[in-house]
Amino acid sequence: MITENHYFEGNVKSLGYETSDGSSTIGVINPGEYQFNTAKHEIMKIIEGELTVLLPDETAWQSFKAGTAFEIPADATFKVKASAQVAYLCQYR
Repeated sequence: MITENHYFEGNVKSLGYETSDGSSTIGVINPGEYQFNTAKHEIMKIIEGELTVLLPDETAWQSFKAGTAFEIPADATFKVKASAQVAYLCQYR
């Protein structure tokens, strides 16, 4: 089954699906700054564009470009900033 996810008044949208490795979403983030909370461990891969991220327990923002990834532990909060649309793949483990 494919699920549709909409966050932040439609500025972040994704499609969720299941694989043999677990659940994943693929989506697009519009320009802006957003805060997310995790329930599971997440691996976020940037497909297109560039995303600036404030990882949990960090004070410095880091930039991730297409082809790179970062991980967020379960039960954590992180922030992202996009200056242009960003496409991503998020895997939940």
